[in-house]
Amino acid sequence: MIGKICLSLFLPLLLSTLLRAQLCQGSLGDPIINITFGSGSNPGPSLPAVTGYQYVSSDCPADGYYAVRNGTSGCFSSTWHTLTKDHTGNTNGYFMLVNASVQPSEFYLDTVRGLCSNTTYEFAAWIINILKSSACGGTGILPNLTFKIEKTDGSPLQTYNTGNIASSTNPIWNQYGFFFTTPAGISDIVLRITNNSQGGCGNDLALDDITFRPCGPLLTPSFSDVQTSTKDICEGDNAQAILNCSVSAGYNNPSYQWQQSLDNGSNWTDIMGETSTTLVRNFAPAIAGNYMYRLTAAEAGNMNIAICRIASQALTIRVNAKPTTSASNSGPVCEGQTVALNATGGSQYTWAGPNSFSAAMASPTINNIQQANAGKYYVQVTDNVGCNKTDSTTITVNAKPVATVPTSTMDICENDSALINASGGISYLWQPATGLSSTVVSNPKASPLDTMLYMVIVTAQNTCTDTAFVTINVSRKPMVNAGADKTMLEGQSVQLIGSITGNYLDFIWTPNWQIDNPTLFNPAVSPLKDTFYVLNATATNGCGIVMDTVNVKVFKNVIVPTAFSPNGDGINDTWNIDALTAYPYAEVMVFNREGKIVFRSVNYDKPWDGMFNGKPVPVGTYYYIINLKQAGLKLFSGWLQLLK
Repeated sequence: MIGKICLSLFLPLLLSTLLRAQLCQGSLGDPIINITFGSGSNPGPSLPAVTGYQYVSSDCPADGYYAVRNGTSGCFSSTWHTLTKDHTGNTNGYFMLVNASVQPSEFYLDTVRGLCSNTTYEFAAWIINILKSSACGGTGILPNLTFKIEKTDGSPLQTYNTGNIASSTNPIWNQYGFFFTTPAGISDIVLRITNNSQGGCGNDLALDDITFRPCGPLLTPSFSDVQTSTKDICEGDNAQAILNCSVSAGYNNPSYQWQQSLDNGSNWTDIMGETSTTLVRNFAPAIAGNYMYRLTAAEAGNMNIAICRIASQALTIRVNAKPTTSASNSGPVCEGQTVALNATGGSQYTWAGPNSFSAAMASPTINNIQQANAGKYYVQVTDNVGCNKTDSTTITVNAKPVATVPTSTMDICENDSALINASGGISYLWQPATGLSSTVVSNPKASPLDTMLYMVIVTAQNTCTDTAFVTINVSRKPMVNAGADKTMLEGQSVQLIGSITGNYLDFIWTPNWQIDNPTLFNPAVSPLKDTFYVLNATATNGCGIVMDTVNVKVFKNVIVPTAFSPNGDGINDTWNIDALTAYPYAEVMVFNREGKIVFRSVNYDKPWDGMFNGKPVPVGTYYYIINLKQAGLKLFSGWLQLLK
C-alpha cells in the first residue's frame, strides 16, 4: 500500500475553517483505509503508488523527487521546517516529503479497494507546507493540491481542491478532505493527488495519514443520569446504566447495533439483540474495569457489513475498584497519653469508635485516653469517585502505675544528706541527677547543695509510667569570716575584723583571753604570743556551729635580714621583713654606695627582689632605713648584703 507523505502546512484560521467545512459533519465509522506510511528508521521505503516523481533515500529531495522520512532538518540552508515526528506524534512514524516538479503534475496515485457501495465516505489527509514563511524572500510558491476520486474506469466521482496552502513560521499539521458517495455496485475507487503549482522556490510539502471512513448521520450518545461521557460506579455495587443515542437525518432506512469494548476501544464486539437507540446495562455486582459502549448505524442493506457502519463517540462506564485502605493507630498507649489514628486510601474519612467517638479526617487524635476509649475503631474510606470501603484498627489502653513517695517535702542542712524513697513500679528514674547517689534505684541518697525539686518516673510491667515529686529544702549555714591574719609587736594590741552573712542565732570569739569583748565582731586583742582566735556562729534550724579562724602573730621585735640572694633558686630570693606587716604605715628605703635610692616601699606591701627600674642591681652592700611611723618607735637602719 502507500507509505507516509509529510507536508508542512500553516493556514490562517478562516481558511482552515472553510477547508475543513467539506469534511464529514455527521458521525464517522472506523477507518476502512488508513495509509500511515509505516514507521522505522530513516530512510523509509519507496512508495509503489507514486507516479511522476522519483524516490530518493536521502533527506532534502530535489524538484520532482520525494523521500519517506520520520524526520527532516537543515534542508536547503534551513529554509524548510525541521520535523522530528509524524502527524500523530510518533518519532519513528514515516511521512512523505515532496519537492514539487517544475511543471504541475500528478504525484500520488493509488487504487483503494473494498469500499461499500451506496455509502458516503470521508476522504482526508494531513498536510504541511514545508517551506518557512521567511524563505524565498517571503514570496515562496504555495502548494495547491487537487484530490480526485474516480471509478476504476476513470469516470469522476468527486473532485476537491485545497486552494493555496499557506506557509507559516512554525510547522503545524492541518487536515484537508471531503466526502463522497460510492454508487451502487461500486466498491473500488482510484485516488489521484495533483500538484497544481509550478516548481521553483517553494511548492514543497509533507503528507501523512490518508483515511477513508464511512460518513453518515450524526450519532450523539449520552447517559440518562450524567452529563459527561463517563459514568462512575463502584466495584460490587448493584447498578444500572441507561444509554441513549440521538440520530440526525441522513439514512433512508437506518439499522442500529450497540457495541462493547473491554480493552479501551482497541476492539469492538456487537452486543447481541441490542439494535435500538437505547441500551440498558445492569451490573450486579459490578466488576472493576472500563466498559465502553457505542452505537453503530448503517443503511439496512449494509448493516451486516461492519466496514459500512458509522459509529458514535464512545460512552465509558468506569467500574472503580474499592479503595485500597489501611487503618492503624499509635498504640498500645498508656492511660493519659495521646493516641493518633491514621487511615489512607481515600479523600474522605468517617471514624466511629468506643465512648461515642467520631471524626471526619484521615488522622484524628484522642487526648488523655482512658480505659473507656479502648477497643475497635471503624473508618469508612471514600475515594474521589465516591467508592468506599470500611477498615478498622484496635486501640489497646494500658493502666498506668501510681507513683508514691512517703513525703513530698524534706528539710536538711547544708552539706547534709537524706534518703528519698518511691514505690509503685518495677523501675525508677530520678531527675535531675544532681546530688543523688543513684538515679535508677527506688531510694537514693540525696545531697543537694541547694534546695532541689526531684522527680521520679515510676515504670510498671506494661511500660506505663507515673511521676511523683520530692522537694529537698536545704537550710544554708551562715558564712563566717574571722578576717585576715594579723601581725603585731609584743606589748601592742590589734583589732580583729570578723563578719557573718546568712542566718544565725548568736556568735562568740574563742579563746577568751587577751580580748576585750568576745561578743563583738571587731574586738581588740593583745596576746603575749602567737594566738589563733576562732569566730563561732550558731546556725538556725539546728544546723550546728560554723567557725572561722584568724592567726595573730606576735613579734618580739622587728628583725631585719642582713643578706639575701635574688638568684631564682627559691631560697632567700627576696629581702622579707615579716614584722612590718604589723605596721601599716611603715616606710622602707634602700640606698647604694653613692646614696641613690634603689628601693622604696610604703606599707611594705611587697618585699624587695633586688630589682631597680626593672633591672637587677649589682652584687654588693646596701644601706637601709626603716621608719615604722608609729609614735615612740625608733628608726631602724643598717647594712644589707646582696649576694648571688
